[in-house]
Amino acid sequence: MQLELFSMENWYVFLVILARMGAVIGSLPIFTTVESTIRLRVGLAVTISVLLFPVLDISLSPDQLTAMGFGLLVAREALLGLLIGFVTQLIFFAVQFGATIVGYQMGFAAANILDPQHQQQVPLLSQFQNVFAIMLFLVFEVHHMILRVMVSSYEILEPGGLNLAGGAIPFIMELAGDMFVLGLQLIAPVMFVLMLSMFILGILSRVFSQLQVFMLSFPVNISIALIIIGLGMERIVTLLSEQFELLSERILQLLHMV
Repeated sequence: MQLELFSMENWYVFLVILARMGAVIGSLPIFTTVESTIRLRVGLAVTISVLLFPVLDISLSPDQLTAMGFGLLVAREALLGLLIGFVTQLIFFAVQFGATIVGYQMGFAAANILDPQHQQQVPLLSQFQNVFAIMLFLVFEVHHMILRVMVSSYEILEPGGLNLAGGAIPFIMELAGDMFVLGLQLIAPVMFVLMLSMFILGILSRVFSQLQVFMLSFPVNISIALIIIGLGMERIVTLLSEQFELLSERILQLLHMV
């Protein structure tokens, strides 16, 4: 006697759920670090898929049950998950972009450390801001929100319904532009103070020719920038919290466009 739970079609449905969830989990910022092993990510994706399998009502067409059709279906689901993860990653790209510019202006151009998330050398301030953004990501429970959106995604877009010919690509490009603006908003106060500091130091170098402005600029700019960053942490938290609150709306909008 064959149990309906273990029919071949149910296994296909489970793998389709796993493809979308696994791609999203694998592309989330908190799971892209080296410390998050592949075993952990796969285990978490399988666990969530097992929990969602009896809840979701998904049926596959006969064409999707063939070898070619099922392979294309899994590829589409994985691509959709990666797009959702990329929308989330854009916020962290904006944070790193702004922090990198400020770091160079402060004089941290040579102060690089190993980023365990991407296994490459990154500016010190950029890594600090990235870790800070990940902490806010967890504090605001954005990961829980993404899981809720992923459950709703099966009601909005059935498996195999991905279509990039619509407005998805322009929408993502528009989001990338908005994240560029966000990066500039995060660093605007610091950049203004640093530019003012360099302007004053330039005047002093003209007035006092013996003044070693180059050597003086390093401690002055670093001290001023760190003070302004510390004073502006509340503003950074506010900006990032607004972006995290809009994240679910953006993901749902992306699902309606694909």
